[in-house]
Amino acid sequence: MTDDMDSIFREELRDLLESLEKGLMDLRVRPGDGPLVDQVFRDLHTVKGSGAMFGFADLAAFIHDFETAFDRVRSGLAPVTPELIRLALAARDEIPGLVEGRTDPDGRRDAILAALRAATADPVAAGTDPAGAGTLESMVSGADRPAPGAQVLSFRLNGAALALGARPEILLRELRDLGAQDIRAHLDGLPDLSDLDVDACHVRWTATLPAAVTPAQVEEVFLFADADWSVAAPAATQASQAAPEAAGQPQPPALAALGSDPAAGTAPSAQGAAATVRVPAERLDALMDSVGELVTVEARLTELARQSRDPAMMATAEQVTRLAARLREATMTMRMVPMRSLVARFRRLIHGLSDSLGKPVSFVVLGEETELDKTVIEKLADPLVHVLRNAIDHGMETPAERLAAGKTAEGRIELSAAHAGGEVLVRVRDDGRGMNATRIRAKAVERGLIAADATLTEAQVLALVFEPGFSTTDTVTELSGRGVGMDVVKRTIEGLRGKIDIESAPGSGTTVTLRLPLTLAIIEGLLIEVAGERYTLPLSTVQEIMKLPDDRAAASRTRDFLEVRGHMVPFLRLRTLFHCDGEPGAEQNVVVLQSGDERLGVVVDHIIGTNQTVIKQMSMLHSDARCISGATILGDGSVALIIDVAHLMAADRRGPAREAA
Repeated sequence: MTDDMDSIFREELRDLLESLEKGLMDLRVRPGDGPLVDQVFRDLHTVKGSGAMFGFADLAAFIHDFETAFDRVRSGLAPVTPELIRLALAARDEIPGLVEGRTDPDGRRDAILAALRAATADPVAAGTDPAGAGTLESMVSGADRPAPGAQVLSFRLNGAALALGARPEILLRELRDLGAQDIRAHLDGLPDLSDLDVDACHVRWTATLPAAVTPAQVEEVFLFADADWSVAAPAATQASQAAPEAAGQPQPPALAALGSDPAAGTAPSAQGAAATVRVPAERLDALMDSVGELVTVEARLTELARQSRDPAMMATAEQVTRLAARLREATMTMRMVPMRSLVARFRRLIHGLSDSLGKPVSFVVLGEETELDKTVIEKLADPLVHVLRNAIDHGMETPAERLAAGKTAEGRIELSAAHAGGEVLVRVRDDGRGMNATRIRAKAVERGLIAADATLTEAQVLALVFEPGFSTTDTVTELSGRGVGMDVVKRTIEGLRGKIDIESAPGSGTTVTLRLPLTLAIIEGLLIEVAGERYTLPLSTVQEIMKLPDDRAAASRTRDFLEVRGHMVPFLRLRTLFHCDGEPGAEQNVVVLQSGDERLGVVVDHIIGTNQTVIKQMSMLHSDARCISGATILGDGSVALIIDVAHLMAADRRGPAREAA
């Protein structure tokens, strides 16, 4: 297998394992969901077929027994139980090791498969399978006799099937599971020893199938095998087999298609197969970088066209602007990934922690289809793991404590995601014991994080849990106690230009809200001017623009309030906040910004207009500039700083004494 083929196989396997794990976790909640059982079976069947096709014979053999257990569930012969799900998840965890070629010295895999067989076995027929029933010899014996109305299957493997990892015994075992009898191997096509191709399979098989077996079921068996196969009634087949065998020639296949049959419909079209294309993430990153450079060049071209006033050049600049906007939109869409790509691992995490801590918890997910930039999704996984672990470890009570408090014995943790303007709000809400602000403050004083006489609001006290080294647990365990988890959350979210809100009520639970930007690369911006310097505000946060009233223009305070449509909105003077020299002009404007439920006005000297803003990260030398999230290059080659609205609002909450920090 080439490196490209190996990469494709592993990417597809990763997706299949995520789908398999999600299906198993959903089955835990909905054990009677037939379509869900079918999905799990299909995932297993695809993993097995892909593994066999790419030469992972041990993987295919392992999955076969795994799949057999769910075939019994699918057929209604065994129920979905918590024990079956536990064993299935354990079997799923063995698959990466089989792909990597890791050995199993302790016999864990065989033990899991044996337990799966026992969990789905027929109590009456258990233990009656004759010795050797799973061997190749037993599956090609002619001892069985077909039932009335049976069908006759004939098949052979094509080309260099053995070199490509084909395992005939696995196919025969699957046919046996369908009820195949009288399985015979025909050697009439065997060449002379001098002409023998060791990579090809020269054996043809026939078998009788029960009348109830459909062509679609047979097609599933040969889905990943390059084989010619056909199914016919016994009378028609006996006559057609006699002549070729008498002449010493192999029977011509009735169907020269890969695993297809006229009764089963046509094979998938090439057009359908090309509906999606896998692209390496680094290529998307390179495309996004190129689009960013194009946006910068487009801004420069637009500026030159404006200065030249040449109609032809201005028309060309407008066309380039439209094309750049369409390309940017298409590229941004390609980078968007739904939240559900993260959810499967969280379900498994909650399931494991619930069992190990003895705290039964229902895990509810809302807004799985909400999309974020792939970079945001990749970096969001670890923070959410820490938040969810804290929710069940620290926040959730034991069943006895919950019952004593008048709650249900089973707790509830809800993960939700939703768009809010130019942000995505990801919330983790639990119905546990809530956070004790008094205890948090005491621990913070004890650890020297704040002074004993410090004046803090409740929100500021709760936010102390994100400080490095902070923990309310005195004992270090595998889950908590070192004070690093929530610090990781804070640093990661701030690195994504996001913001964390935390709300809690004693006895009712805690809600942690992560406010994240939709994208990290290109945004629509509002270009403003303050004291001769240009800045950019994310357009998605701009609610409205208005003239600063004359009676407020001469005020010396940095922070003030303004009545906007019947509501009092605080506003900041950016000139004072940024320590600018000189006096403002006669007319100043207020840009009203909104982030979540908060609104804030900022006083600026001039509104220049909107533009596409390519975000450039600031260097480490500028890491202390808390109200600046990045920079962008304008059309004339100058640089404009991008104002971080979340930190600007935090500066407003801190008050005049600390607002310029």
